[in-house]
Amino acid sequence: MSIDPIACLKKGRGRPKQFCRDIALDKALEMFWRHGYEATSMADLVDATGAKAPTLYAEFGNKEGLFRAAVERYVSKFAEKGKALLRRPGSTVAEAVEDFMRAAAAMFTDKSLPSGCFIICTSAALSASSDDVAELLRTRHHLQENTLREFLSDRQATGELPRHTDIAALAKYLACTLQGMSVQARDGATHEDLDSIVSSLMAVWPELMRSETDLRMAATDTTTTVGV
Repeated sequence: MSIDPIACLKKGRGRPKQFCRDIALDKALEMFWRHGYEATSMADLVDATGAKAPTLYAEFGNKEGLFRAAVERYVSKFAEKGKALLRRPGSTVAEAVEDFMRAAAAMFTDKSLPSGCFIICTSAALSASSDDVAELLRTRHHLQENTLREFLSDRQATGELPRHTDIAALAKYLACTLQGMSVQARDGATHEDLDSIVSSLMAVWPELMRSETDLRMAATDTTTTVGV
């Protein structure tokens, strides 16, 4: 999504800058992402956005309103890109999942952005006093898992995934992997580090597609071999 800063910030002699909602949201999003909801004050947001406090209050109501708008901005800018990768025509299930995970690895370690996943990072830094914000983040926290579950369910319905596949469990497994990658990125993991995690995931992908019967047979064969 591109924004024309000239259109948003028209300058003229003796005239103040014109407020641009999208640019302000991008600046606020970065502040919340980097420092968390509670550690970011309205004064910080005024400094970051370059907008006057009355303008921000008029547009968003208060800090929580600005944060809610920033969450939606994040979803529209980043989460929707992942959803588009999953639905790219011609991709197999494994290819789509790999593209999705590698895109997340690249975004979590993009040096032009704060590290990790915005939703996961801000959720971890909340105290019990921010119940409304916590509830908002809880609903968004499962966005990736829901997106993956919907994608996998659609592919199962078309016969591209085995009927025995536990879609809910697989989606949760992938979402947990993403959460772990986000934490790793926040702790300083590089793009290459996260890419290696995705490679490990894809190496075991065929095993994830095996039926319970196949797994029981494999376990029985292993037990028999050990017994011999």
